[in-house]
Amino acid sequence: MSVIAYIPNQEGIIKKAGFELASYATALAENMGKEAIAVVLGPMAGDELEKLGKYGISKVMHDANPLFAQLDNRASAKALATAAAQAEVVVLAHNNEGKGVAPRLAVRLGAGYVSAVTGLPQSITPFLVNKVVFTGKAIGHAEILTAKKVLTLAYNSFGVHEKPVDVSVEAFDSGCSASDFVLNVQQTQKVTGKVLLSEAEIVVSGGRGMKSPENWKPIEELAELLGAATACSRPVSDEGWRPHSEHVGQTGKIIAPNLYFAFGISGAIQHLGGVSGSKVIVAVNKDPEAPIFEAADYGIVGDALKVLPEFIEAVKELKKG
Repeated sequence: MSVIAYIPNQEGIIKKAGFELASYATALAENMGKEAIAVVLGPMAGDELEKLGKYGISKVMHDANPLFAQLDNRASAKALATAAAQAEVVVLAHNNEGKGVAPRLAVRLGAGYVSAVTGLPQSITPFLVNKVVFTGKAIGHAEILTAKKVLTLAYNSFGVHEKPVDVSVEAFDSGCSASDFVLNVQQTQKVTGKVLLSEAEIVVSGGRGMKSPENWKPIEELAELLGAATACSRPVSDEGWRPHSEHVGQTGKIIAPNLYFAFGISGAIQHLGGVSGSKVIVAVNKDPEAPIFEAADYGIVGDALKVLPEFIEAVKELKKG
């Protein structure tokens, strides 16, 4: 029996979420006295796969079938079920792919499923894990009674921890044929030249308090100074001020950076549900009763358009040393 981490394959690259999953699987396997194994689906170079050994993964099972690049959740679930025949726990990222694959995998394995776990189990026997509930306002305690378990891990909830070991990369035949892939992606749009929201350690976000798309330059300037990603609330993307790819919240992208700046965002519950995983939230809003202040670690009551320029100048002075 083993603990399996399903590593996201992002066009042949393993990114931070994949290394966090590897770190989590390694720590969990150590607690359970098991082996930590990774499964990767789709084309990826051998030296990229071997990076997982740096985070405690002793074996990588790799099915290089290029059809997995279509991100067909049903095919991925079938492949993972084959790989997990002898596994006790399978861990996936709590991203769009993980949320699509995990429940299908649980059904195939007859496994208990807990989504958005926030760390290692409180106990192995019984198997008790914490998870985010009520859009991040509370932590729930879930007990899995089945022999096999499927978990999705909330972003940035465990961190990346190095534990180098010798790793073997083995070709793996998942048994998926062309007929298993029914999804056919016709077109994709890539965001380039920016820090990706899903990978960003710092996010600078704006809401309707920015008043118009013409006022967005300070948001972008601060993000560039801090090496951060830019984001926005749903009303802003609905108005067409910013692209939907920047919309964070329950109905957009769910993020968990180390530092989240909210300028002119009131903090509707749907927005907070998507950013509550942030380690530190800094809010600027002229309404002292805005809900964002209940979630913020630091807050400034003021007009974002007046506070931002002063904030930017302060950051510039700090960077001068």
